[in-house]
Amino acid sequence: MEGIVVRRVIPSDNSCLFNAVGYVMDHDKHKASELRQVIAAAVASDKEKYSEAFLGKPNGEYCEWILNPEKWGGAIELAILAEYYGREIAAYDIQTTRCDVYGQEHGYNERVMLIYDGLHYDALAMSPFDGAPEEFDQTIFPVQKDRTIGSVEGLAFNLVKEQQRKRSFTDTANFTLRCGVCQIGVKGQKEAVEHAQATGHVNFQEYK
Repeated sequence: MEGIVVRRVIPSDNSCLFNAVGYVMDHDKHKASELRQVIAAAVASDKEKYSEAFLGKPNGEYCEWILNPEKWGGAIELAILAEYYGREIAAYDIQTTRCDVYGQEHGYNERVMLIYDGLHYDALAMSPFDGAPEEFDQTIFPVQKDRTIGSVEGLAFNLVKEQQRKRSFTDTANFTLRCGVCQIGVKGQKEAVEHAQATGHVNFQEYK
């Protein structure tokens, strides 16, 4: 297939992971609440697998937490969604150019791709040409015998390297954020989390 890999921007509303997955799986950027329900149901149904040690909080508490539209998803949620859709989810990290493939151990024969900038997930798609409308996007790719998705993988990696070169990522250990509620400045994810826990404020903006 001829074309280019493009980054499809997902709104920054704390549900970017879910809406990015919704887009690559179903061409729908508004699936967050539905996919949060899917995850809560999967976790609640297997308390042995999804133990407090695994989740970092008690099973029931986690299920309530993930249903909150203010909360962000990560590796646990991607692994569950890969299983739910029966497709691998490749997540490319711009800062390190590392690619984590969720669901790989199940031998699924299709893969979708996301890109992560340290705070935010966007969707990756194959477009016939630069500027083509999103309805022409291909987001699901057959996994080949060598467990790659062929030339698309190289194109995706080149895009990720290009984004890294442009420094289109957030260094979560050292970035500076301002609390949107009380305007206090914090440095790094750790301080932001501590401030959020102390105040209940979750609206942070990055500032340089």
